[in-house]
Amino acid sequence: MKIKHWAEVEEQQAEGLEGVTVRWVINDGDGAPHFAMRVFDVQPGRSTPYHNHWWEHEVYVLKGEGMVVQESGETSISSGSVILVEGDEMHQFRNTGDQVFRFICLIPFQWLEGLAQAHA
Repeated sequence: MKIKHWAEVEEQQAEGLEGVTVRWVINDGDGAPHFAMRVFDVQPGRSTPYHNHWWEHEVYVLKGEGMVVQESGETSISSGSVILVEGDEMHQFRNTGDQVFRFICLIPFQWLEGLAQAHA
């Protein structure tokens, strides 16, 4: 078992995204064999890219107000919202509030190991 405080994990600028940071709070370096847990902070007026990938991921909103964008439209989300993004589903998370929009995102390690190519 490994226990740590999320805020003690180094914050990294999300690749190519101004105003979006990520902390890999649980990863393979912690001995997790199947899933990674990340904590994202999205600054007011900022968003993740509108994108898709073959793997699913699960999201839990910790703080703030936002919008999840998908092909069928937009849905308001806030603290306590839980979102399942299915594989290959277009999606984006946008901060619509005036404070940090923070969420936990769980993803499988398979994509990190290059298995995504088998699903391309």
